[in-house]
Amino acid sequence: MDDEYAKLIRRMNPPRVVIDNNACEDATVIQVDSVNKHGILLDVVQVLSDMNLVITKAYISSDGVWFMDVFNVIDHNGNKIRDKEVIDYIQRRLENNPSFAPSFRESVGVVPTEEYTSIELTGTDRPGLLSEVCAVLADLHCNVVNAEIWTHNTRAAAVVNVTDDSSGHAIKDPVCLSRIRDLLCNVLRGSDDPKTAKTTLSPPGVTNRGRRLHQIMFADRDYDRVERAGQGRYRDRDRDRSRLPNVTVVDCIEKDYTVVTMRAKDRPKLLFDIICTLTDMQYVVYHGVVQTARTEAYQEFYIRHVDGFPISSEAERDRLVQCLEAAIERRASEGMELELCTEDRVGLLSDITRIFRENSLCIRRAEISTQDGKANDTFYVTDVTGNPVDPKIIDSIRREIGDTVLQVKHDSYLSPKSPRTTTIGFLFGNFFKARSLQNFKLIRSYS
Repeated sequence: MDDEYAKLIRRMNPPRVVIDNNACEDATVIQVDSVNKHGILLDVVQVLSDMNLVITKAYISSDGVWFMDVFNVIDHNGNKIRDKEVIDYIQRRLENNPSFAPSFRESVGVVPTEEYTSIELTGTDRPGLLSEVCAVLADLHCNVVNAEIWTHNTRAAAVVNVTDDSSGHAIKDPVCLSRIRDLLCNVLRGSDDPKTAKTTLSPPGVTNRGRRLHQIMFADRDYDRVERAGQGRYRDRDRDRSRLPNVTVVDCIEKDYTVVTMRAKDRPKLLFDIICTLTDMQYVVYHGVVQTARTEAYQEFYIRHVDGFPISSEAERDRLVQCLEAAIERRASEGMELELCTEDRVGLLSDITRIFRENSLCIRRAEISTQDGKANDTFYVTDVTGNPVDPKIIDSIRREIGDTVLQVKHDSYLSPKSPRTTTIGFLFGNFFKARSLQNFKLIRSYS
């Protein structure tokens, strides 16, 4: 009866959305008022993230039965959102109150839809893994329509959408689907790692691809720190701590909250990644502030568990810090960014990744997309030890593939480092100063 009453209240009070281009000089202000429910903050942030909007500031308040949030957003060029069709679309999406209820799944799942077959992969990361996966798909006459691949802390995960190259539609033959699962699982299975890949048939469902990848890697426990010989990017952690996020967990005893503050290099979809992780870990954000300054982002959240209680154990605090650090790092653009633009064809991705592998490049992250017969793919690459790629190797690869086909967009190793500053409590800054520090217990800080 309580659930039905809550649904009735939400139907009687649909979300109210105000989009204002006059309230702020350099950003479009989006205000969302709605009846509060678990996950609504993620729903709103996901809509803005799906539109590729950059959130420069945010003020979050959902303590009680009402949810009131304000977001300052710009487009990827740094401009306000002025296109009326885009504004109307954002308003419709937010007022429709989109809701996602994914389940936690793991290993290799294959989901046929009307347009394509969705394949989920997870396993131990190693040089050439994506090349092997793409070769198997090409041999099975699967055309990769779009995909996203993440690697983090020796683990790899991917969501790959494929079609049958002869029909151009989803693969629905159970025998063929079973063969795809088995062969991909063999590729992913590590001979010397206890975390071997498993084969599962995932139930149909609609889940944001980024959120799904977070769930896959979370279930795979990629947040557990693992030091591996020969992995340059892990060995160098302690020598270059400024490249890492800074996550702090503090108990606010008087207000009965757990306070999470985060400082990291700013990037697209950072807020979505944080809120996604907090929501899937069953935490509720009651208050929060997001602020970006130059190349850095600062976020502060006042949270409790869904049961209404703050964090109470050292193990849970430690796990939260590790999971938030992992959420920030998974989508980080590590290495050299390469962009491939060319006519799409069956086996294109297999050929490109094979060339990368033959030149000792490791793909740390990749976004694959096709539209109107054109392939537009982005790869973030390092050498096999996690160090910067030799520019001569890139020049050689570009000559082989085509100088106009493969472009170097960015190299994170050449980016200037952000100045090291102190994390600021934005929301209740004066509140903290007015109380004795004895009222607060610093639990865990990674700097």
